[in-house]
Amino acid sequence: MKTTVTTSVGGKQITIESGRMAKQADGSVLVTCGNNMVLVTAVARREPSTLDFFPLTVEYQEKFYATGKIPGGYFKREGRPSTDQILIARLIDRPIRPSFPEGYRHETQVVATVLSADSSFPVEVLASLGASAALHISDIPFNGPTAAVQVGRVDGQFIANPTPQQMEKSDMDILVAGTRNGILMVEGEAKFITEADALAALKFGHQSLQPLLNAQDELREKTGSKPKRSFTPPAIDGGFKDLAEAILKPRIEQAMKIREKSERYNAYDAAKTEVMTKLVATLEDKATQDQRKKELGAVIEDVKYRISRSMILDTGSRIDGRDTKTVRPIACEVAVLPRAHGSGLFTRGETQCLGTVTLGTGDDELMVDTLHGDSNRKFMLHYNFPPYSVGEVGRFGGQGRREIGHGNLAERALKAVLPSYEKFPYVIRIVSEVLESNGSSSMGTVCAGTMALLDAGVPIKGNVAGIAMGLIKEGDRVAVLTDILGDEDHLGDMDFKVAGTYDGITSLQMDIKIDSVSFEVMDTALRQAKDGRNHILAEMEKVIKVARGQISEFAPRIETLKIKVDKIREVIGPGGKVIRGITEATGCKIEIKDDGTINIASTDPAKTKEAIRMINDICAEAEVGKAYKGRVVKIAEFGAFVEIFPNTQGLLHISEIANERIRAVTDVLKEGDVIDVKVMEVDRAGRIKLSRRALLTQ
Repeated sequence: MKTTVTTSVGGKQITIESGRMAKQADGSVLVTCGNNMVLVTAVARREPSTLDFFPLTVEYQEKFYATGKIPGGYFKREGRPSTDQILIARLIDRPIRPSFPEGYRHETQVVATVLSADSSFPVEVLASLGASAALHISDIPFNGPTAAVQVGRVDGQFIANPTPQQMEKSDMDILVAGTRNGILMVEGEAKFITEADALAALKFGHQSLQPLLNAQDELREKTGSKPKRSFTPPAIDGGFKDLAEAILKPRIEQAMKIREKSERYNAYDAAKTEVMTKLVATLEDKATQDQRKKELGAVIEDVKYRISRSMILDTGSRIDGRDTKTVRPIACEVAVLPRAHGSGLFTRGETQCLGTVTLGTGDDELMVDTLHGDSNRKFMLHYNFPPYSVGEVGRFGGQGRREIGHGNLAERALKAVLPSYEKFPYVIRIVSEVLESNGSSSMGTVCAGTMALLDAGVPIKGNVAGIAMGLIKEGDRVAVLTDILGDEDHLGDMDFKVAGTYDGITSLQMDIKIDSVSFEVMDTALRQAKDGRNHILAEMEKVIKVARGQISEFAPRIETLKIKVDKIREVIGPGGKVIRGITEATGCKIEIKDDGTINIASTDPAKTKEAIRMINDICAEAEVGKAYKGRVVKIAEFGAFVEIFPNTQGLLHISEIANERIRAVTDVLKEGDVIDVKVMEVDRAGRIKLSRRALLTQ
């Protein structure tokens, strides 16, 4: 039976419907706002998996029929998810994942499908709402509901779920997701906002999503409040756990005093081996032995969790010996790669990122086929996380969702400081190679990318650094951690990344693993992050502070000139013949815009000058009283036609050829002759009258 609830956020009506589509799924809803419709389904296996983690997958797919388009490409059907679709899938995943009960191991899949879209409303908000609603009304164990809202700010006023037109004027674009108790996830970018502004935006976002939570509760009640499935978390044999912990605890306490990651992990492995030898290898029953091996991993993680957290809360000392506010040692280098247009090597503790910058021309723009039309992107940041960065062996292939997400966060952090294309007409690609990782390689990417931009001579508006903040919370005891390690991310309660300049924040991302975090804690984290960010910026600026005065000798030099719009056709020529000829003659890349702006790129300055001269000759206009060197292109009885510019001819009347009277034009001139002529008149129709005689008498 069809069931519908309706609510309103930011003045826009949102409807959640169930019981009409995809009824065989464990939970399914259709979320609608205006012409925007997203179908979200949730299905979970009845039997638990054998994996030691929660196997949740979230798929987000955009159908081109949603906007009345046929996909491009040879096959004319939707293919693998685009980068934007993967990023939205992550936005849906991150708030619902911590909302499943501890120990739940049943394979679960959430699928969000965009059925209709008109670009007037952020469909990721509808998809996130639908994911929670589908789970909430199903019998799948889920501690929801959750919801998300996009926050913008125009003229100092916060707006929930702004339109694209409003977003163009907004100084922030922040997606906030959470429950009634607090925020679970934050993802966004901003134009140098203050920490106070960021906190206010989070509060506004959390307040704005409350109606969406109420609507989901209403829908669950209307659909019959289906009882949730019962499940039993995997239990560990109590006797084995006590014996294992007795061996593990002193050894892990000692291991956590080792600052070097690989040595610390070797000590963990040694402790595990000791337990295996004493408690597992002696077992005769193979099934019991396999079960104890699996349980041992959980016991070790639990011991590490409790010891690391008590160390911080009881003594204020962290795994690597730092206090809660100290940033790890930083080392910076630039110009480390001779042929890259810019490069920077940033090392913070055991996290190291190599950032590179390549400058390209308009031909290098990234073209993206989206639901709402093709778009061209002049800035790209690609993040690579090879397995050797954490001392592991792994497969190489396409980028995973994590790499795409981390790269997008760093890209948003740096996008705010890039110069306009009109001032710096280059396509910019940054690549971050994570060479070592032990905590926040995405923020290391921001720092390495900034140094590479400066090394490449890109006139950025400010230097950007990033830092990751963590949290340990036990009841009323709270510790906010600056510059967290990988272990502190894994064992802590929050991962809060903040990037920006001295003037303000340019991007932020937060994931909460516990039920909620107070805004007072967030305020502390933001202020502590600012201090850490400014410290990192100061260390970076000891090596490079401002952009180099020139770009690399290996980068294309781009010169820009402006011509009249009505001359564009002449420069291009019939079928592109003229512009193609200039390109072949000079080897330059030439980009012509509709407003008459022409960008000419070449690594050879002489070739660039030659291309500019050829274009100027085509666009030149005759000036009355000025002399030109022209070529006779046609002879007539009454005179000669002389080309003074490419495709520009004037009439040299027979009476203006010589001082004396001549019988025939051919007595003095023939086709192909190069002569000096003076422009005597240009009439309203653009016809040019020339004189050779006027120059002979001077």
